[in-house]
Amino acid sequence: MNLFYHPNSSAADKQIVFEKEESRHITKVLRNSEGDVLHITNGNGQLFTATLTLVGPKKSFATITEVNDREPLPYRLHMAVAPTKNNDRFEWFLEKATEIGIDTITPIICDHSERKVIKPERFERIIESAMKQSLKAYKPTLEPAVSFAELVKQYQNTVVNKYIAHCQDLPTKLLKTVLQPKKDLLILIGPEGDFSHKEVEIASENGFLGVSLGSSRLRTETAAITACHSVSFINQ
Repeated sequence: MNLFYHPNSSAADKQIVFEKEESRHITKVLRNSEGDVLHITNGNGQLFTATLTLVGPKKSFATITEVNDREPLPYRLHMAVAPTKNNDRFEWFLEKATEIGIDTITPIICDHSERKVIKPERFERIIESAMKQSLKAYKPTLEPAVSFAELVKQYQNTVVNKYIAHCQDLPTKLLKTVLQPKKDLLILIGPEGDFSHKEVEIASENGFLGVSLGSSRLRTETAAITACHSVSFINQ
């Protein structure tokens, strides 16, 4: 089964129009033709079954025959992760986190960050591709990159469960021991050089609980995926 992404579709629509790029993918890559059945999501929880009625190199049309609403995850996971020096590693995190299940991703710029400029358009394409590949009906939200201080300030008065994973010589609790099912949460993952001592203090002062992901020292992207999977596992 192939899943297509059409963000502007809704349950009220009778027809879906695919523009040039997606139409080319349908006809040239997948070799679909009139009468073939497609499966489409708008990334907001709805899955559409539609029949191709007109296929062209620049536009294709499909008539919607069925609409199904998918249940969202029983929790909302927001991960704020420092972009890695090697961009491929952060892109790997985006792909795998989308496949596992995540709601929101925010790149955060920290004191020890080696990468401070990102390419959101490319990140969006990776998230979209992973969503379609894993047959998910919800597309994670990619927030604009912000500084560590800005993010902490945004969430200083929220009731969401907040955690900061770090390797500082400070008291922490194992993430897996504090997680509870069906809870909304925000997890901060730092850069290759870890969060600075000052950042950990600021987070603690603003209600973030210091957590550990185990005895091994993990790369940024590995730590992020470990945390993402831990949340998913506790909600199974």
